[in-house]
Amino acid sequence: MGCDGGTIPKRHELVKGPKKVEKVDKTAELAAKWRYCALSQEKLKRPIVACELGRLYNKDAIIEYLLDKSAERPNSEVVAHIRSIKDVKELNLTDNPAWKGERRNIKGDCYEDMHCSMFICPVVGLEMNGKHKFLYLQTCGCVFSERALKEVKTEICHKCGDPFQEDDLVMLNGTKEEVEKLQRAMEERRSKAKTAKKSKKSKDTKVSKAQDPSVTAGSCDASETKPTSLNGESSSDSAPGPSTSGESSKTLKAPLGPVIGSKRSIQDMKDKSETFKSLFTSHSSAKRTKDQISNWVTHTPYHF
Repeated sequence: MGCDGGTIPKRHELVKGPKKVEKVDKTAELAAKWRYCALSQEKLKRPIVACELGRLYNKDAIIEYLLDKSAERPNSEVVAHIRSIKDVKELNLTDNPAWKGERRNIKGDCYEDMHCSMFICPVVGLEMNGKHKFLYLQTCGCVFSERALKEVKTEICHKCGDPFQEDDLVMLNGTKEEVEKLQRAMEERRSKAKTAKKSKKSKDTKVSKAQDPSVTAGSCDASETKPTSLNGESSSDSAPGPSTSGESSKTLKAPLGPVIGSKRSIQDMKDKSETFKSLFTSHSSAKRTKDQISNWVTHTPYHF
């Protein structure tokens, strides 16, 4: 079929070579990272949060993921390291005054800069569109460009004034090597926090046992108290021997102090004063005389 009518096929039409590798558009790749949520693939809108690996998310998408982790999502592997809302930090971003919205060129009769971003660096004014490296602080969440931190070297945040260290800096949307470095730092930080938590828990248990008086007092009371006989002598001092009747002598154990809950009358408490005795109903002052005692009288009136 074909090749009739004087047509001459060329070599590239008959011999098929290897397919060309499709190159990813850098502009589209940058827009996907810096304008869209890494989890829901929706456009970024405030509040915006970032994880310890430097990925950008919408806070609503992260909350929905944490509430229901069993739901199927296309990009669930990018948030596998997020265990709770504490693993992300809300970003303190600076708005770009040149940003006029997504659909500012509706007619298409003017030039539209595709690299214009919603946010900028508050120090040097660079746009956060992926052309320049940006970092955020884990302490306060403020975002700055790498150039600003290099030009103005300080240990205080340029925007809010909170102190920070070099370990608190996290690169946003970094390269593969930078992400691996951040992941190793994250694992080390979590392992240190886990060991510190275990050591603190063991110390708390030791302190609580040392401060608990019931543990030490119980052992001391058990060693000091000895069973005594009815006449007050201890059972260890009087050795049991054969009695006259042939039966072994039996000693009755009596408590050292007064029995709690035993009933005693007022007359037995001779060592107490009369004022103390009058507090009880068994005292003579609390008893009523015959004149004070009255009988119940029932009367049914009839009204005619």
